[in-house]
Formats: sequence, structure tokens, C-alpha cells
Amino acid sequence: MNDAPTRIFIVAGETSGDHLGADLMTRLRERIGGSVEFAGVGGPEMTAAGLASLFPMTDIAVMGLWPVLERLPLILRRIHETAAAAIAARPDVLVLIDSPDFCHRVAKRVKKALPRQKIVLHVSPTVWAWRPGRARKIAAFTDRLLALLPFEPDAHRLLGGPPTTYVGHPFLEHVAGVRPAMPRTAPLDVGRRPMIVVLPGSRRSEVSRLMSSFGEALGRLAAAVGEIEVVLPAVDHVRGEIEARLSDWPVKPTIVVGRAAKFEAFARADAALAASGTVTLELAFAGLPMVAAYRLDGLGRLMKRFVDIPASLRGILPARSALLPNLVVGELAVPEFIDADCRPEALAAALAALVREGPERARQTAAFARFEARMREGLPEAPGAAAADAVVALLSAPG
Repeated sequence: MNDAPTRIFIVAGETSGDHLGADLMTRLRERIGGSVEFAGVGGPEMTAAGLASLFPMTDIAVMGLWPVLERLPLILRRIHETAAAAIAARPDVLVLIDSPDFCHRVAKRVKKALPRQKIVLHVSPTVWAWRPGRARKIAAFTDRLLALLPFEPDAHRLLGGPPTTYVGHPFLEHVAGVRPAMPRTAPLDVGRRPMIVVLPGSRRSEVSRLMSSFGEALGRLAAAVGEIEVVLPAVDHVRGEIEARLSDWPVKPTIVVGRAAKFEAFARADAALAASGTVTLELAFAGLPMVAAYRLDGLGRLMKRFVDIPASLRGILPARSALLPNLVVGELAVPEFIDADCRPEALAAALAALVREGPERARQTAAFARFEARMREGLPEAPGAAAADAVVALLSAPG
């Protein structure tokens, strides 16, 4: 590369993206060498890595229909400002991380103004389950898509999406900290009480819909197998909601807060009861047998009719499941109880099968070994390195 600085415009719109962005910035400096200039939008981690954000990331870090509608004028203004700043900067590469409702609109504006601008999207939307036509639309303004799940490059190839590189999930860097020092042994076979990790969700809506069923399920489990220990990792913004709904739980949990405490609980636990979502990936990496559940709201039940794996992808996604670990291993290894199936007696029975040695526990343990092998396949040893390598390759490409 010549002596001119490499100019990278990078945008993240939520906490998980801020983490990915900060890691990518650090690794790009290591690979490019010389002078690298960053501009764009990010949160505290990207700021610490050297980004002067155009505006606070909290302006656009909103989730849910009503919060978005309430802040829509500001979000639209921030889309315009971000695209205008990127167009004015004419960077060597524009990197847009997750937050598709924001980042894809920025990308389309920039590509229209600068057709030769190199654009990277980091994190694929779930085109393999919802609105598969988005893959072709993304291809119109994306030069390289960085995927967190190993089946996503094939999914985009089959759906007409952009060139896609699997770069690994960021949780790969935490795997060592969530596993027990010794192999897990089912507690009922060694005369100790089972420890259950309970994860009712990170949003108030999830907590409000699941807490009652989870509490009753734990009571039924204790009645079936004897005394149990329950640990509940809670995020700060829903801790109050959780504590308010614990009054009728027959088994009182120990509440812990923070990533370190959560990972310690994963390493000590014998089984988990979790809301369906990203945390099931973390539990699979931890090798912790689990039962997953979810209750939909009215809008979710309406949308459920439109969520399915497209027929063209059944060859690479044979398991019809809402759980990412099941999709990665290609089988229904983790039992899932969605909506009407989310009954306390069903959850308790599934948990009881996991706290003793038996076929259900063995099946999940074997599936999680395959899960990690697939998640690591083809990746460099250092987590996150593949993303930086893909961006550097695009920087070096003609155009």
C-alpha cells in the first residue's frame, strides 16, 4: 500500500455491533499497518478503539415496533446524516454492522451516489427463515457480506445474495470461559442436587410472557427429582421485572448479573431452561444441555405464518427449527416449546430427562460437539480474524 492513509467508514447501531466493530478496528490496524483513519458511528467500545462517532449510537439503538415509531424522525435524520458523511468521505471501504433497518438504507444511498464504492455488510439478516427475497436486494448494494453462521454463505448463493464469507460467531472467543473444568456428570447419578440455569430473556416482553411458565416448570421438576439449585443470570434493564415476578415461584433462584457471573453459572450448571434466542448459541458452545421455549405476542403469531425455511434451502437446512444450534447441526437436538407447546409440565419433563444420564442428555452432548466443530470449520485460530482478512482482501481487490 502507498503512504496515504487507509480510510475506513464504519457504522454500528447496537451493543453487539459495537463489540464487533471495535474488534474489527483493532485487527484492521494490525493487518494494514501504517496509517488507518476511521470515521462513522459506534458506541463505547468503538470509541475506545479510536472512533469519533458522528452522533451517540443510542440515537439509533432501539428495538421493537413502538420504540422505533416513537423515534422515527430522529432515526430517518440519522440515516441521511450517516449516508451524507460516508459519501463526502469517499472511504476506501464502508463497513456496516448488523442493524439492517438502519445500515441497509445507508448502504443504498451511498451506492446510488457512489456506484464504485466498496461496501461490506457484517452480519447477515435471517434471509434463510424470513423474507428470502432480501438476499437479491442486498446483493445490489453489497460487495462482501460477512456471515456469523456457517450455512449462510450457501444460503446466499442459493438465494442470489451477495458474495458471502463465513467469519465465525463472536462468542467463539468466550468458549473456554463457559465450560466446566471437568466433564459434566449428570447429578442424579452421583447423589447431588441438580443445578439449573434459567434464562427468561433480555427483553421485558419476553420476561413477562415466560416467567410464570418457567417458575411452575421448576416447581414440577423439583417435585419429580427432589431438591434443585436454580441460578438466574439477569441483565440490568430487566432485573426489576424478573424480581417482581418471582413471588409465586416455588423454587427461588439466586440472581446473578454480568457476563462473568453468567459464564460461571454455565460452567457449573447441569442443564438450562432458556428463552429461544442468541443465548442458545452460548449454551451450545458451553456444552450445556438445555430446553428452549418461547411465547409469541399477537404480532409474532401473525408473522409466524410467514416464517419458514425456503424449499431451495432444505438441502443445507434440513431441520425445521427456530433454534440456531439445531439449524447448525441439522437436527432437532434441542427440544423447543413454542407458544401453545410452552406448557410447564412439558418443560419440566424435558428438563427431568437432562439431569440424569440417558439418551436425551447424550444426544445433546454429542450434537454440541458437532456444533462447535462446524462453527470453527475453516476459521483462523483467533476469533474475529476472518472478518478483518475479508475486509483487507476487498481493500486490495481492483475497483
